[in-house]
Amino acid sequence: METPASVSENPPRLVNWELAATTAAKLTPAGPKLSDGQIREAVANLRELADVSVEHVHRITGLDAARDLRDSQVLVVDRAEWSKANARSFEALLQPALEELARKKPEQLKSAATAVGSTLTGTQMGAILSFLSSKVLGQYDPFCALLPGGPAGGRLLLVAPNVISVERELNVEPADFRLWVCLHEQTHRVQFAAAPWLRDHMMQQIGQLSSGLVAKADTFAERLQQAARAVVAGGKDALQGTSNGAGSPDSAAVAGGAGTLIDLFQDPEDKAVFSHLTAVMSLLEGHANVVMDAVDSSVVPTVKTIRQRFNARSKSRGAVENLMRRLLGLDAKARQYTDGARFVRAVVDQIGMEGFNQVWQREENLPTEDEIHNPDRWISRMDQSRP
Repeated sequence: METPASVSENPPRLVNWELAATTAAKLTPAGPKLSDGQIREAVANLRELADVSVEHVHRITGLDAARDLRDSQVLVVDRAEWSKANARSFEALLQPALEELARKKPEQLKSAATAVGSTLTGTQMGAILSFLSSKVLGQYDPFCALLPGGPAGGRLLLVAPNVISVERELNVEPADFRLWVCLHEQTHRVQFAAAPWLRDHMMQQIGQLSSGLVAKADTFAERLQQAARAVVAGGKDALQGTSNGAGSPDSAAVAGGAGTLIDLFQDPEDKAVFSHLTAVMSLLEGHANVVMDAVDSSVVPTVKTIRQRFNARSKSRGAVENLMRRLLGLDAKARQYTDGARFVRAVVDQIGMEGFNQVWQREENLPTEDEIHNPDRWISRMDQSRP
């Protein structure tokens, strides 16, 4: 597996990302069976619909960045390729923070690498990537630009086996479903084109969080033990059917009320960064959902049926999958879609899409987590910031 040019000068590694990618490829099921001809047809159709969707994103958002996306790529991939791409991007994303720690606190970084070496191994990360690779329909990756030869504008990955599997499961019109998915994912591509500063801003925030986590090596092992206990406790409760009445594990029953494994790594000084990243992700996901849901039957003829069946799909998940989703934070991500979409719709209703698009102008215009839940406060702050 190709790695960044600076790997030869790397500080101690917390995760063997090459092993993570190969492990994920071995563990991940191939997906629905298709003939060579069906595969070629599906890939070509997804590429075509990805291109078609950009015009609709431009019309709905009013973002001129959608007119020219030549510095980014669209790739149609399988599950193993998705895992490999994400392993490479994770390593590139974390590299600056690790190099900074290696310069400033080499002993702490070495201690952290030793503490996690037998726990957060490449094999375990590969298992996580394997699980996720069978769930993701598409993903825009702005951080692949950090890789040698990576496209400056990032890369959109459409996971063909998953798209086909879900459209078959829902029994919906394939072309309509694929366009619907592409509308969401291309919106992410346009967001980062409209806000070219956003990638570096998120890198800085994630780097700060990563540095703080690794620098606290003296408590790392203890927190990992807590995480392991949470997995055991959460798994027992979920498999025994502990439920909140809606068919999913009760949040208080999983991890002793901690919610997700990520929560166990939140020291007080990290909470502000988590809050900011939560707000940004809610904005990005919610905005993409608003665009996806803004189309009508003139664009996606069966859109009403797709929405209904897709939204109902989550109710059929089993206990084990519900547990994995909670522990990996996927339930929190699902809430981001809802919270962010509610914020975007409220802002657009009050000040129009042009007023909302102030959010892409500079990082100071990003909403806080409080403002995501109180859109009027963001609108008021934008009014006050005008000259």
